[in-house]
Amino acid sequence: MVEEAKLEDSGNGLVVASQGWFVMNARDARWFEQPGRRHSLPLTGCDEYEAETFFPMLGMAIRVLEPGAPMSIYHWETEAEDFLVLAGTPIAIVEEQERQLEQWDFVHCPPGAKHVLVGGGDGPSVILAASSRQFQKDGPWGFYTVSEAAARYGASPPETTQDGAIADRDWPASHESRHQEGWLPGAGNVRSDP
Repeated sequence: MVEEAKLEDSGNGLVVASQGWFVMNARDARWFEQPGRRHSLPLTGCDEYEAETFFPMLGMAIRVLEPGAPMSIYHWETEAEDFLVLAGTPIAIVEEQERQLEQWDFVHCPPGAKHVLVGGGDGPSVILAASSRQFQKDGPWGFYTVSEAAARYGASPPETTQDGAIADRDWPASHESRHQEGWLPGAGNVRSDP
């Protein structure tokens, strides 16, 4: 029998504290804010310890992007990455091609496909991102890649690199935060029954 995982309040929301199955509402979880860029809920761990200990096979996150805000820096990975638009009208830049997206559009990026998503339209875009973690722990994860199309949205690194500190040097660091009203469509205050 698989035991239920323990959830603990990090001071900024619930985090997984043991292995096992669990149910957690996104509004009750620990979020991260990166001013001018995104609000992020790393559903399957925010660092190597959490990912490898509790979620070694799958990476999954909810990203909330304001109009014009990139989800990340233009890059490719050794694993496939998939994105499902839950709300809003973000823009996908894949292999230098731009595509306007809408709710329920699914974007698949096989290993090696250079990509980034950017908030579009007049309001926030909410995206579910998923990726395998099978090979990332054993080798290079991929590269941040210079891109003319991504540069129009501030999403190109200054140089092609594997170093996130170089790729992200113009962005403020993210910090832990509780969910804020308005980040998720239809979401109100934090639930009273976590």
